[in-house]
Amino acid sequence: MKYAIIFLFACTTHLVLGQNRELTTDSAVAIPPVKFDAKGALIVTASATSANNDFDFLAGKWKMYHRRLNKRLVNCHDWTEFVSWDENQPILSGKGNVDTYRTTEMPGMEGQAFEGFTLRTFDPKTRLWSLYWVASNVGVVDPPMVGSFDNTIGHFFCKDTYNGKPVLVVFRWDARNKERPIWSQAFSTDNGKTWEWNWYNVSERVK
Repeated sequence: MKYAIIFLFACTTHLVLGQNRELTTDSAVAIPPVKFDAKGALIVTASATSANNDFDFLAGKWKMYHRRLNKRLVNCHDWTEFVSWDENQPILSGKGNVDTYRTTEMPGMEGQAFEGFTLRTFDPKTRLWSLYWVASNVGVVDPPMVGSFDNTIGHFFCKDTYNGKPVLVVFRWDARNKERPIWSQAFSTDNGKTWEWNWYNVSERVK
């Protein structure tokens, strides 16, 4: 029994350490340079590998482990970890997908039911994905995140505001391990010269 307990502890420790590494920035992966037109609008071009099946790996049910920065753009170093659940399904004959996200552990709303809804659509002409998110505590669709996957890593961008300040937002989807995909979010206040990562999650498939 003693050896069984030791083995279980070692396995649990390995999983926790692995998850902690997943919920940090992979410095080996660079955010693509951001371009703007003469009027300051974002210019987003699809990668050579962009395709309508890039998000197929997300189909199904997931348990998600989050690490979220407590305060953004104020040099905060404190994080909160929590868990959520997600279910994804394809739509539009494979040119899109939707998912519903649920948790009662959302920071600032602990104990309350929180739900999020994502719609992703693929434009076959531009070969760009548009990602739309709406949260139950707001009820308004955020500006779409637009971008593509370059092989198994996708970057999606939009211009938005945070606490009244203009920001550039990037989502990264890292699907190198399609059974444990990693999503992360960063903000920039200087048009992409520097970024602050403020949210990570890794998804674990529910069998």
